[in-house]
Amino acid sequence: MLWMNEYDVEDAMRQFAGDEVMGPATMTLYHLMDWTNHNSDGWPYWQKPSRAAASLMTLITGEQNRVRRRDPRDPQGPTAADVRKAYTPIKAFLTRQGVISSPIVVPV
Repeated sequence: MLWMNEYDVEDAMRQFAGDEVMGPATMTLYHLMDWTNHNSDGWPYWQKPSRAAASLMTLITGEQNRVRRRDPRDPQGPTAADVRKAYTPIKAFLTRQGVISSPIVVPV
């Protein structure tokens, strides 16, 4: 399973800050990481949140790689629908944890 450490998450958040699709995606991952750090032993130690975010982390790292290559033949990056689909397991995890009203998931 792909896993982004705290530095990777913060770096991606800075990289995609102005992007209308990847900006909210990276903010959501950052908020989930921050919530995990405040409600457990921390992001590196509690596997459930990172498992829930596995699809989102894959989208983010895939887009980082695509941007690095800058190949004009590459297709466009993830769509808003792709990001919303990656949010599904995160929302389910947060619901199971009783975190319903917290603004962790940033809408796309």
